[in-house]
Amino acid sequence: MKLNNLLKINKKKIRVGRGIGSGKGKTSSRGHKGQKSRSGVAIKSFEGGQMPLYRRLPKRGFKSMSNKKVAIMNLSRIQYLLEKDSNSLKDSLDLKILKEKKLINKKYLKLKILGKGELKKNIDITAHFASKQALEKVKKAGGKLNIIKK
Repeated sequence: MKLNNLLKINKKKIRVGRGIGSGKGKTSSRGHKGQKSRSGVAIKSFEGGQMPLYRRLPKRGFKSMSNKKVAIMNLSRIQYLLEKDSNSLKDSLDLKILKEKKLINKKYLKLKILGKGELKKNIDITAHFASKQALEKVKKAGGKLNIIKK
């Protein structure tokens, strides 16, 4: 390793606004008058007359005003919960029971049953919404799917 690499290169720092002899006096390289010659001015997202980035990009997405908090549960998940010994789910299943057993988050206000997977045990399910497949599969297993209408 060379000694030159360890030494700091002694470059003189330019001190603006220190008299006409320095070459950076009077206006301190800021030009004359105007907003940008003043201190403390930062024109955010201004790109020199070019269309700013936030206006060039398209608007994306949509946030629903009526964001219903619906818990979605597939039949495969219900079957898994029935097989699991620790939950001891009886013959019925609804939103209240799922919240009590801490199987779904308490923020959900409604329950929707979807038909992915198979249901082997007959069970009485109470939900706000259900798909046609889910209705068929629950009936096929010998259970009942009650839909709450509000």
